[in-house]
Amino acid sequence: MTKLGAYLKRKAVNKSQVSRRTGISKQRISELSINENTKLRADELYLIALAIEVDACELLEHVCGDLKLKKESK
Repeated sequence: MTKLGAYLKRKAVNKSQVSRRTGISKQRISELSINENTKLRADELYLIALAIEVDACELLEHVCGDLKLKKESK
């Protein structure tokens, strides 16, 4: 399960309803929720946040909050 999938599960989100509200196919939402190799696009994240009525920045922080910059070599 992806971080997005875990977030949606924790919030008890109905993925079919999200699909209808966003226009993102149910198959794509399932792929984003299950497959770690699937890349979430910014427009998809924003639409999902609107559909589930959460702040897009909160959702972005949950999904991408563990990313770190590489240390620069001198």
